[in-house]
Amino acid sequence: MKNKILKGGLMLVTMSLLIACNQKKEAPMAVIDKDAIKTEIQSMEDAFATNFNARSTDNIMYYADDAISFSNEKKPLEGKAAIQASIKEDLKTFPKGAKISFETKEVHVSNDANQVVEIGGYEVKDSTDAKIMSGNFISLFEKKDGKYICIRDMGNSDMPKPKK
Repeated sequence: MKNKILKGGLMLVTMSLLIACNQKKEAPMAVIDKDAIKTEIQSMEDAFATNFNARSTDNIMYYADDAISFSNEKKPLEGKAAIQASIKEDLKTFPKGAKISFETKEVHVSNDANQVVEIGGYEVKDSTDAKIMSGNFISLFEKKDGKYICIRDMGNSDMPKPKK
């Protein structure tokens, strides 16, 4: 009788070990080319700057319809239409001959590459190439229909406020 109990216990321990050691292995994650994604995001920033410098908001295809943008001294802008209206207002006071440029400094890509957080900077130079404004931004992109589109962004100036 003791022998049967001992054999049964040994069999139970052996089966438990076999089951525990044969767990499913996770599928290998897809290789994500962060450099290619960074280049893609930078090209979107370049297109944004080109359109902004041309004083046009019609071809800025950067934002999702339900995007939210946070800027200095403004309430959050909700929706692509509100963001474009704000850009149009900004263009009214944007210095003549000035040009804006954006630089993608870092990208942090989700494991499935469907979301990207971009950290970057912007700079505005006047017609003599002197820096008149600069700052930093962070943007969250989501992949929709094979393209990245900005769903959230936030920016701030890194220059002192002009005295009034």
